[in-house]
This record gives sequence, C-alpha cells and structure tokens, in this order.
Amino acid sequence: MKQLLLNFIATIGIISMVSAQGYTTPNTGTVFTLNDLVTASPATISVSGTTYTLTDALTISASDTFLIDSDVTLEIGEDIRITVFGTFIVNATNVVFTAIDPAAPFDGFRFEEFSDINIQNATIEYGGGLRVLTETFTINNCIITNNGSGVASSGVITLSRGMAQITNNTITFNQTPAISSGANSAVSPYIFNNYIEGNNIANSNRPQINMGTTMAANPIQIIQNTIKGDRTLDKVGGIAISNFVGGTINAIIDDNIIIDHRYGLTIVGNNSFAYIRNNVIENNDTQGSPNVGGSGISLNTSAAGMEVIASGNTISGNLWGITLIGQASINLGDGAANPGQNVFSENGNGGLTYALYNNTPNPVMAMNNCWDESNLPNTLADAEAVIFHQTDDANLGLVTFDPVNCSFLSVDEQQLATIMIYPNPTDGQFNLSNNTVFNQMNVYSIDGKLIMQKTLQLGGSDMFLDLNSGIYILELNGRNARTIKKLVIK
Repeated sequence: MKQLLLNFIATIGIISMVSAQGYTTPNTGTVFTLNDLVTASPATISVSGTTYTLTDALTISASDTFLIDSDVTLEIGEDIRITVFGTFIVNATNVVFTAIDPAAPFDGFRFEEFSDINIQNATIEYGGGLRVLTETFTINNCIITNNGSGVASSGVITLSRGMAQITNNTITFNQTPAISSGANSAVSPYIFNNYIEGNNIANSNRPQINMGTTMAANPIQIIQNTIKGDRTLDKVGGIAISNFVGGTINAIIDDNIIIDHRYGLTIVGNNSFAYIRNNVIENNDTQGSPNVGGSGISLNTSAAGMEVIASGNTISGNLWGITLIGQASINLGDGAANPGQNVFSENGNGGLTYALYNNTPNPVMAMNNCWDESNLPNTLADAEAVIFHQTDDANLGLVTFDPVNCSFLSVDEQQLATIMIYPNPTDGQFNLSNNTVFNQMNVYSIDGKLIMQKTLQLGGSDMFLDLNSGIYILELNGRNARTIKKLVIK
C-alpha cells in the first residue's frame, strides 16, 4: 500500500512537471503556424475563429520557425511565456498579443541568443515585455502598451547584444522604461521614428530610453523619435546612455523631440563620443529640483575622454540648458566643422537663467549660438548673462561664445520669438497676438495627426479650439514663413 502511494505521488509529480513545461516544437526544421500548434498540442493552445488562446508555455526550438502571417489575436494566460530559440516571424497587417485577463498579465517573450526575430504590425499588451538576447531582432510599426515587469524587468524591450532595429513603433504607458540594455551589454540599436510616451509608470529613477555601453565601431542611433514624459512621474528622465564599466559609448542622437521629463538627455562616463544634433529638448523640469535634475542636456564623467558634438538643437524651458560635470566636455560650435546654431530659451531656476553651466575645468568652444531666443538680437553681454563659466568662478573652464549668432534663424523662427499665445495652458480659449505674417494654422496631435485647420488674421486673433486635454502642435503658415508653437489644453 505504501509503495502504491509513493508510485501515485511520483506519477502526479511527473504529470505536473510535464504540464509546467508546456509545448516545445520538435526541432526538425518545421515552420509552425498557429493552426499547426493547435494540432500539435491542443492542450497548450486552442482556437475559436481568429482568436487563439495559449494556456501553457510555448518554446520554439532552434531549427523551427513560428510564423504568423494572418490577422489574428493570441490571448495568453497568466504568467505564460513564449520562448524562441529559432525563428519568429510576424508579418500580417494586424496581429494582437494580449492577456486572457488584462488583470493577469502573461510573462512576455524571451528571444534567446542566435534566434531570428522579425515582428511587424503587431500590438503587444498586458504582458511582461520582450527580453531580447539575440543580435537579430527587428520590431516595426507595432504598438507596445500597458505591459508590466515580467520576463523583461528593466524595460519593455530589453536588449543584450547586437544592433536591434526598433522603428516606427508606438511605445506607451508601460510599467518599465520603453527601451533598455544592461550596463555592460555593448549594444547599438537603431531606434528610429518611434512615439514613446508615459513609460516607467513605476516612477523609478530611470529614463524612458535607458542604455548602457555600446559597440565601439557601430554607434547606437536614436533618431527622429518623439519622447514625451508624464509630468506626474517626476523621477523619469528622457534618454540616458551610461558607461559605468569601462566600456565604450558611441552615439548618434539626432532630430528627436524630448519633452516633459525630470531631465532630457544625459551621457555619463568617459571613453564616450556622441553627436547630438537638431533635437528639440523642452520642459524637462518635472521634479522641480535643480540640485537633482532638470537639465536639457547633462554630461558627466569623472575622468577625461568624453567628446560630444552638438549643433542645431533647440533647448528651452528646462531648469538648466546644458550642464557639464566633472571632466565632461562638449563642442557647441568651433567655427569650423561644427556650425553651432543651438538655440536656448527660458532655461532657469531660482530666478536665474542658465543656458550653459560649465561646472568643469575644461574650456568649451561654443560659437555661433543663439543664447536667448526671447531677446533678439543677442549681444555678447546677453550671452555672458546666461553662461556660467570661468568669469563666474576662476576654477572653471572658459566658454568661448564669441561670435553669438541668431541670424541663422529664418524669418518664421524670428516670428516664433515675438508671436504670443496666451493663456497657455488654456481651456481652449486663447489669444494669438503679434502676428504679422501668418494667415493659416494647422493643429496637430502630439503624434503628428492633423486635427483641424484655421484661417488667421494679421495682428491679433481671439480663438477657441474644442479639443480634449493634452498637448497640441500649432503650425502657423504664411506666404514665405512657417513656424511651430505648442499649445496645452487643460
């Protein structure tokens, strides 16, 4: 009797172990569709119409392929994980990966080293993120939203190696940062044209894009993204690239919009090189404490060996414009290869304006920049008033800012400095004043969708826009002029 009981317990244990393992494809070079998986393991996955339900773990073996090429929904059970050693291809028009119960998220996706991943046109929600251990990873035109901390705990997309392609996605309102890598992972992803908003809902001290070291020969590229914070999440930054482990930083950060964070962009550590060009870095002041954040751009290293070249950036509404700490250095315009043409406006705290704070002993070249856009045309005295450097503290490096230059601003950009919208924020009613050239206005949502068009009168106009609460972009057009303003609806 005792032996029978032991045998029964052992059998139950084996059954439980097999159940916990879910289904693993046979590693025979087979391409599996969802219907194939239903046939192979009906206890793991079932189907009703175009909705499939996965109730146990799924593993795709190294020589097998998991292909989804039709519009379907895959509902996944609580804490269930999809692991891929082989190939995973999603190339339909609209595929949805979601939880059976949004209150009980699935564990997420784990893409093992040497797997081959290509995900197109998918929605991934109510899971635990994407843990990317492979070098071959593409995700394009996807929506990644409302995910928690699961198989990927440091970012909803967590990278470990290679040059991942992360393009044209909407990444919003996830519990963790949007994109991250380990401190010593040495990855160089291409992050292009993504709309990133309100991630790191946990409000931990991490930015929405949180990267460690990069590959030495191939730069990380963060280009043409909109990265918008949630102003109630006052510990969340915009972009950070850090070298804490003796590695390398090689970065290109161009043409992004970075708004409403604790800080905009930071690079930390030596042995680092970066281009920072043509970004709009605005209102990164959510914590309101200049001692712990609030810089549009912050560069920090305790040892020499940082080279950053910045041009064409618009930096406004932050607690600090640019801060340099320790042995950090930046080229803001050298009169030769770097044209400068950075524009600063209304960066300050404690009643003082700080376009550039050089808290290092290093000299800084900063020629041909517009240091105070609200006070055109700038003089050398205007620039000196907003730059903290050797003339303020003899222990600090000298900033060479002569010549100052706002003449590169086009007619429409000069109008931007004089045209006024008030009140802003508003409930929808506002006045547009000092308008001398603009006769038409396009109103866009923050993600670039045209909402409405309005005719403008020269001089001043009282206007009412019936819009939901949020941030909107106003494009003002005239015969030979164009400018952009931001409107906040309460």
